[in-house]
Amino acid sequence: MDITKFAIPEIIFGRGSLNYAGQCALRLGAKKVFLVSDAGIEQAGWVQRLMDILKKEGIDWIYYQGVTSNPRDFQVEQGAEIYRDNGCDVILAIGGGSSMDTAKGVAIIASNGGRIRDYEGANRVSRPLPPMVLITTTAGSGSDISQFCIITDVERAVKMSIITRTLVPNISIVDPLILTTKSETLIIQSAIDALAHAIEAYTSTIASPFTGMQSLKAIDLILRYLPKAVETRAMDYLEKLSIASISASMAFSNASLGAEHALAHSLGGHFDMRHGVIHPILLTSVMRFNLDFAEYKLADIGRVVLDRQLGSPRETALAGIDKLEEFFASFKVSLKFRQEIDEADKHYLEPICKMAVNDACNLTNPRPASWQELLRICEEVW
Repeated sequence: MDITKFAIPEIIFGRGSLNYAGQCALRLGAKKVFLVSDAGIEQAGWVQRLMDILKKEGIDWIYYQGVTSNPRDFQVEQGAEIYRDNGCDVILAIGGGSSMDTAKGVAIIASNGGRIRDYEGANRVSRPLPPMVLITTTAGSGSDISQFCIITDVERAVKMSIITRTLVPNISIVDPLILTTKSETLIIQSAIDALAHAIEAYTSTIASPFTGMQSLKAIDLILRYLPKAVETRAMDYLEKLSIASISASMAFSNASLGAEHALAHSLGGHFDMRHGVIHPILLTSVMRFNLDFAEYKLADIGRVVLDRQLGSPRETALAGIDKLEEFFASFKVSLKFRQEIDEADKHYLEPICKMAVNDACNLTNPRPASWQELLRICEEVW
């Protein structure tokens, strides 16, 4: 077997684990925390709950709420200035991928200087980052586990992928109780995001046995428990989705992703779309595109999706892809781009695909993809 590595944070998991956030910050030397979140988490009461926990531990904080969906470069750079001006020493974020990616971006600029676009790509961060404790409020984005940070470059209208081992936080806190305040839409979008992470990580050219087992487990858990979680909102099922998200995050953080995420980054940057909206539209088409280059891996996924094996690996792979399409169709999600993008904006697909082909995730897609091929995929699902 080739030499491989597997990097993850310390993970504190379970109902009520949020209560340990203050102790975790203290363990990392916190005297003044830079707290990052957004208005939605604030309204749900979780920011105040976290502040109460910090206060109980005698920890001071500065609260930065300059977070939007698909966080912008200028928000990250503004946050880093506030971090430095207030003498903060530990970064604590609570929220979905946007809050956690903002926190990671702040950490990069606070310790390395410059602008966030300077660090686009892989392994361009040279100095150590401030200690980070990330608390996820979704079961999907994986930013609390991964060595990825996704920030929108406003000038180019693209989501930049920043990938480096130093972005793996010191501690990830996963409290499934937080999911009880999430809408049905966010639960579905987050789980589908995790599913896409797991599938693309499994077929990645740098996948390993360690990432592979996490990918297949995540796929199985999401297919089994997302419908039940949506129907009942029972804690047992929401907890299963949290476990699936962790597994998928461990996989993609170490194996990277593929062409579908490369497209999702460029589409999301241009149209300000969530990943969970894009994946049901694109994922199965990219899987079919990759079939000749990843038949056996897609057959493995098919066996999990179908819970059985058909006559040949190709039959199993194709039937699994068809079944995934049925799975997506069972939820209230868009299955074509025309449901999300105006016809007048269709002409943007070509420059978007020309940008996506250079995304770091495209490098690990099992089949080399040109911008013309990416465009054909997008046109197929228009």
